[in-house]
Amino acid sequence: MTTSAKANLRNPRSKRPARPVHIVGTGSFVPDRVLSNADLEKMVDTTDEWITSRSGIKERRIAPDWMCTSDMATEAARRAMEQAGIRENEIDLIICATVTPDMPFPNTACFVQQKLGLRRIPAFDIEAACSGFLYGLEIGQQFITSGTCDTVLVIGAEKLSSIVDWQDRNTCVLFGDGAGAAILRSRGDEHGILTTCMGADGGQTDILSLPGGGARFPASKETVSARMHFLKMEGKEVFKNAVIAMQTAAEEALKKCNLNIADIKCIIPHQANVRIIDAIADRLGAPKEKIYINLHRYGNISAASVAIALDEAAREGRFQRGDLILLVVFGAGLTWASCVIQW
Repeated sequence: MTTSAKANLRNPRSKRPARPVHIVGTGSFVPDRVLSNADLEKMVDTTDEWITSRSGIKERRIAPDWMCTSDMATEAARRAMEQAGIRENEIDLIICATVTPDMPFPNTACFVQQKLGLRRIPAFDIEAACSGFLYGLEIGQQFITSGTCDTVLVIGAEKLSSIVDWQDRNTCVLFGDGAGAAILRSRGDEHGILTTCMGADGGQTDILSLPGGGARFPASKETVSARMHFLKMEGKEVFKNAVIAMQTAAEEALKKCNLNIADIKCIIPHQANVRIIDAIADRLGAPKEKIYINLHRYGNISAASVAIALDEAAREGRFQRGDLILLVVFGAGLTWASCVIQW
């Protein structure tokens, strides 16, 4: 951390929670099955070169039919709990971010609670698409800073293979399955999560959506025939909006903390497209060595992407205790968020 960053963090004008919240443990899980670009060449009209040049993705993980979102979420949670040294009876709240719940209801967090064997604590899902994990961190932080909870389990988990249209070569090559989790707790005077900035633009709900299956278009012969139960995306519009929103969110978070990009040790962006990541890095003036990328191995796993990347980056030693990291995401809604953390 630079001298200026340390001085700014000591600045009493910096907005910090009265009860600082830290991520005390992380965990992640991805299925064993690897679906490579070469495999996709046999399924749809595409090539490895076409996929790689447009997305940076080389392979993705696909869950077996029997595996649910809650199964992956539970395993990621167990690994986070193990790393944090947290027992089941210490968790006060479960928040699960997902767009692919096991069922419309009960919520996936309740299935996770059951599978972990946790006591009768509150458990709920949130749906902010790819921004869901950071939304969940902020919600969890509020429960702790208010004194309502001491320990919160936040999960981002997705089985996107269940909603991908495997006949659409423009979208089926982008997504995968997996889960990531974090344990939140207060650590006294340590800074932990410094700030979270969130936003949404409901005027652009149509550029990335799953039209069928809800109250607007309930399941019917017509919706199935029209393939409305698969993910739909307008790639060019998503790209344009993602770059603008993520840049703005990152700059807002840094400004709130009186920091600049030179103070940040590691930047973990949403793992959607390498061209989006490169554009964000360029606009922020961030050197490539600060950007953590695992997109080439997993593709886009929506709410799980940044959670898995955070866990892997931490385990690889990309940052140490006291370092500053920046998380920034964008998703359907349109939603976006950024978060600055002192590790």
